Amino acid sequence: MKLGEARHWVFDMDGTLTLAVHDFPAIRRVLEIPAEADILHHLAALPEDEAAAKHAWLLEHERELALAAQPAPGAVELVRALHGRDCRLGILTRNAHELALLTLQAIGLGDCFATQDIFGRGEAPPKPHPGGLLQLAERWRVAPGELVMVGDFRFDLECARAAGARSVLVNLAENPWPELSDGFARDCAELLGQLG
Repeated sequence: MKLGEARHWVFDMDGTLTLAVHDFPAIRRVLEIPAEADILHHLAALPEDEAAAKHAWLLEHERELALAAQPAPGAVELVRALHGRDCRLGILTRNAHELALLTLQAIGLGDCFATQDIFGRGEAPPKPHPGGLLQLAERWRVAPGELVMVGDFRFDLECARAAGARSVLVNLAENPWPELSDGFARDCAELLGQLG
């Protein structure tokens, strides 16, 4: 299947549909998480009270970022074009579902995604785990191989590979993970151009 023929698209959100603004080193410092540790996995391993307090801080911090979100170059045009072609569109983010909704509203794409097709860290295991993509494939009644995952980080690509889906890397000057990605575009505008 050529990319332009794909009918089922799943997007990462932060850094893919939006300009990347998360300062992960600063978040780790505030939450006292080791520099090399994955934030969500680290929080999941903490005692319940400590994890709850740190999750609450993270949610509030991310809420501020969501309300101020700006679209990445070409993201609005790409999503609107796919929406106009009656493609199924989903979100798979390591962010919270409610913040994904706020972010999509902030960048003007809230009407392009069904709420039940937006999977945050409460609806699916965090990427690179393939669970979210497999749930969307099941919801949409298609084989995982019919999904295209669009993201800006190796977790997005690894998630797609583990699910048996296709992947496109965007918003980087070059592709540092060619062995993991099925496609590459410098931004969403270039990806839209590739679809023809």
